[in-house]
Amino acid sequence: MKPINLIAAASIALLASTSVGLAEECNAAGTVGTAGSASAGDTSASSVGTAGACRTDGGTTSSIGSGGSAATVDGNAQSKTHINDNGDKLKAQTKAQAVDKGTFSKSRTKTSTDGDTLQSTTRTMSHVPGEKPLKSTTTKKIILPEQ
Repeated sequence: MKPINLIAAASIALLASTSVGLAEECNAAGTVGTAGSASAGDTSASSVGTAGACRTDGGTTSSIGSGGSAATVDGNAQSKTHINDNGDKLKAQTKAQAVDKGTFSKSRTKTSTDGDTLQSTTRTMSHVPGEKPLKSTTTKKIILPEQ
């Protein structure tokens, strides 16, 4: 038998003998998310964040996601997303901004999981020179119930 065939046969045998773990049911679970968009003139910006957690007898697992977009006709637009994984804490932040001369739109979403707490906040702002800025804030927070 050639060495490559031997390795392939050994790999198949190993996979066949591996036991498949069954999913555990959540004792407590939750999801949270916020989103927002802003527009002014020829600019627009949007951001979104979501997080979920499932607590089982074996511990808590969490997931997080975030994203955004910005657009303008003649100006500058940018969108940035950063996610940190620090053990049982997950943090995500998205910033989106579009600027066209003095007119701008921006949206920022911060989302986090910290053990049994899930939180998301989105702030938006748009402004046309000579007018009052339009601002909005949305916050959602949940705490998983005790067992």
